[in-house]
Amino acid sequence: MELLHPLLLVLVGLSGFFAEEDLQKKSFIFPEQSNTAFVVLKDTPQKPLTSFTLCLRYYTDLTRPITLFSYATKKDDNELLLYKPSPTQYTFYLGSDSVSFQVPETKALKPGGEHVCVSWESATGIVEFWVDGVLWPRKGLKKGYAVPFEASIILGQEQDSFGGGFDANQGLVGEISDVNMWDRVLSAEEMHLVTGYRVVPNNVIDWSSLDYDAKGYVVVKPSTNLWYSGGWSQS
Repeated sequence: MELLHPLLLVLVGLSGFFAEEDLQKKSFIFPEQSNTAFVVLKDTPQKPLTSFTLCLRYYTDLTRPITLFSYATKKDDNELLLYKPSPTQYTFYLGSDSVSFQVPETKALKPGGEHVCVSWESATGIVEFWVDGVLWPRKGLKKGYAVPFEASIILGQEQDSFGGGFDANQGLVGEISDVNMWDRVLSAEEMHLVTGYRVVPNNVIDWSSLDYDAKGYVVVKPSTNLWYSGGWSQS
């Protein structure tokens, strides 16, 4: 039997594919609207989260609501959700409670999309939200709470039930990359490193060693030079 590359093990089937792969400089592409295309992230926390930081990049021309990250438990399908209901607003859900952040309206598509991070700590309830390395005014949510760790984590769709209940009108059409999650709040210096395409070691979700299962019409492709214009360019 021919040995596969040690960083990539892919089994291809009719309904999708699963892999453990270094996805640096690569993107998941969701080419069309559907309720059948999504990516399951198999790396989940091993204990309740009392703090975390989540970062990702996305690129889309949609103006309708989109879901960027969906973390559901059997008790709560909006346990941890990063949602963009409009081009000028992001909403972060935690245990079904939420806070929203308003962003300036732009007339043109931003080359390479946006890099967003959200962090939270139970001790103070403080939520930090960053867009392209800029910190928005901090807000409070769920002080004293702990995020359950037995979760279904989905990219590309919003879960209305554990692992399912998708609505095509809330799904992503576009690209997503650099999804990383830490079980702590990153410092401002670390946030700027992550925004600038630098690696900050993590232990929950690691884009450089991602265990995932892609379902439906999802394609993995090299990211474009616009997508990585801040860090590198393709030859």
